[in-house]
Amino acid sequence: MRDALNPTPAAEAVPADAAFEILPGDAGAGLILLCDHASSHVPADYDSLGLPPSEFERHIAYDIGAEALTRALAACFGVPAVLSHFSRLLIDPNRGLDDPTLIMRLSDGAVIPRNARIDGEERERRIARFYQPYDDAVNHTIEAGMATGRIPMILSIHSFTPLWKGRPRPWHAGILWDADPRLARPLIEGLARDPAIVVGDNEPYHGALKGDTLYRHATRRGLAHALVEIRQDLIADPAGVAEWADRLAGVLTDLKVGEAPHQVEFYGSLADPR
Repeated sequence: MRDALNPTPAAEAVPADAAFEILPGDAGAGLILLCDHASSHVPADYDSLGLPPSEFERHIAYDIGAEALTRALAACFGVPAVLSHFSRLLIDPNRGLDDPTLIMRLSDGAVIPRNARIDGEERERRIARFYQPYDDAVNHTIEAGMATGRIPMILSIHSFTPLWKGRPRPWHAGILWDADPRLARPLIEGLARDPAIVVGDNEPYHGALKGDTLYRHATRRGLAHALVEIRQDLIADPAGVAEWADRLAGVLTDLKVGEAPHQVEFYGSLADPR
């Protein structure tokens, strides 16, 4: 039976104690998908972190629509994908271990009672139980791709809220990137050809975040990468997911992902000028 606090449709297929799910695919296809905030799942022993079920339907718990979009793209291209299977309210795998927002005590107006006075022992327990296994799964999946001899591009799928602090966000999608333009720029240009959508270049957030998933696994390896943010109301149902999967698949196909030669190139990071 699916966890009542987890609206993720595929949760039934994932063991309750799993920190991640890997969708199988062609390791040598030249593309690997990541979904850091796929799930709102919180194990029963954490007692919902002291929050009511309604909070786990909000963006503070997971990226609405991101899991379904990741699955659709992985199926379209036949490529591997790594998805988290725990709520970002437990610990955020898209943060460095030294980031103060690694475990949120307050998120968009909601106080998280079980995080409010978290101690070092519990922090280490969550790293070992959730953060590290997901991080290891990403690492192993990328290493498997590189071992085929075809250097993979890394695409991370996220979603963002239509409103922030009461103000509408004008973007339908955003491409976040740091210093490596190889995948990000063509994605921005490809999506921007559609006059019906507004595409953000490092909006609504900037992609230079030291220690985040792409920094750890793509920037430091010299792999071309980008983070795609889709507005949550646009992928909140199957029709929206299908529309955006088709749109992104079209752009990626035009970029000849999996066909063009991929190489290791080091661009550094704006978050770490050294």
